[in-house]
Amino acid sequence: MTAAFPLINNIEGLKTGSFDVLVVGGGIYGAWTAYDAALRGLKVALIEKKDWGCGTSQSSSKLIHGGLRYLEHYEFKLVSHALVERRVLSDIAPHLVRPLNFMVPVWKNSRVGRMQLLAGLTLYDFLATGKQPVPRHKSFSADVVRREHPYLLSEGLKGGLRYGDCQEDDARMTMVVVAAAQSRDVVCASGVSADSLIVEGGRVLGVVASNDGSAPFEIRARYTVNAAGPWALSLTQAALGAAAPAVKLVKGVHLVMPHIPGLEVAFLLTSPADGRVFFVIPWYDRTLVGTTEASITDASQSVVTAEETRYLLASVARLMPGLNWTETDVIASYAGARTLQAEDAETLAAQTREFVITEPAPGLVWPIGGKYTTARCDSALVVNQLMSLLGRDPGDSLTHRYPLPGAPVGTREGSVMLGDFTSWQSEAIAGLVRRGLSQGTAGHLTRRHGTRIARIHQLLHENESWSALILPDAAFIEAEVILAMRDEGARTLEDVTRRRMPLTLLARPGPWQERVAELMKLA
Repeated sequence: MTAAFPLINNIEGLKTGSFDVLVVGGGIYGAWTAYDAALRGLKVALIEKKDWGCGTSQSSSKLIHGGLRYLEHYEFKLVSHALVERRVLSDIAPHLVRPLNFMVPVWKNSRVGRMQLLAGLTLYDFLATGKQPVPRHKSFSADVVRREHPYLLSEGLKGGLRYGDCQEDDARMTMVVVAAAQSRDVVCASGVSADSLIVEGGRVLGVVASNDGSAPFEIRARYTVNAAGPWALSLTQAALGAAAPAVKLVKGVHLVMPHIPGLEVAFLLTSPADGRVFFVIPWYDRTLVGTTEASITDASQSVVTAEETRYLLASVARLMPGLNWTETDVIASYAGARTLQAEDAETLAAQTREFVITEPAPGLVWPIGGKYTTARCDSALVVNQLMSLLGRDPGDSLTHRYPLPGAPVGTREGSVMLGDFTSWQSEAIAGLVRRGLSQGTAGHLTRRHGTRIARIHQLLHENESWSALILPDAAFIEAEVILAMRDEGARTLEDVTRRRMPLTLLARPGPWQERVAELMKLA
């Protein structure tokens, strides 16, 4: 087996022979599909046009969650499916997936009343079978909610209910799954564009690819998985025309706002303007607000408009007037598009997120739908189909059995090798504090790198000054820039500052960017 890190941009490996499976698209679905297929003994290649997780997979709500709001549309199977995954991902990636409590305030005129919400949360907990990483729901009086969150609208407040889900860094987790795939001998390469499908005798046999403007070259495979998300449409339509499946593109937008002092829980809220659900989420000492969705016709339309910004801020202002946020408080914003099944739903909220696997042409598999939380188990279904098409016994998916790179490894529990993350983290933080880092920065490093903080120690031994913070109010240190370049496959400033670290979401442009560029040259 190959080491998970450093990530190798293995362009030459793509040109040597053919593969059982070629996965196009280095987002979370492509990464899990490649990893799963390799664990089941297939020869796999994974290519990404730009950088790992640079599309929709960097633009989520940063949650691993069951999707409480889907219960309103009776999507019980989807919610149950996601809640199982919440437990699995917490087990195999405790350094990347951590519990986060959500508060749902209830007002006198709330669209969903307290009893209806209580029934929904009771069902939510019931669907979360087995040991879970979060507590069951709990009710709070109006006085308690008002005292702990004084910025909430006080008029008509009847109380609140708390429930648990999990949080993660979506782009970082995608990169780690790619590293896991590499550790199982998947040939991984970013900066490689799939320019067209190779079609011979009506069958897809791979793609014609290019690397940063290089001469085109072929990557041949018995089966090609088009996991390029909203960009998959153009590749498939170019080869198949009207025979390509019909899909719908939906854009979701988020705002990044200042930190709410003392806030440790997220909020699930319903906009008084139109009844749409949105989140207010603490993340890296900032606050995410979103999502609001809109139909689009092309992935290039995945931008946040002034109207969408005003809508989200107005919704927050109505329900959290004590924050007094205006457009000048918006630190950053982002939008991502996902591909869903084409259907005539009354609203985008009612649009199904169910996952389907299509085979629009022999040799071509195109997964459609799904959500970040369920990407691992959805990808297992893709590999099941690939194994059957290849004439092999599908067997069982194995991705739930192995901790992702950076997770502590300990004793076997059932079919999974689990380590005690809490005990490991306590010792790891103490070691970083002894090196002179603050408790907060040390905790941040353990939650992002896990056991790979050994590399952080090595880099700080090489140069102690790399322990300096990149931003004065966020716990990212200069050594992480060096690590991104040497070990994590970063190639550009955007790779480092948007995905290896979400710095461009946490701070406006400034001198810090020049410092990051200097560090990249040192790496």
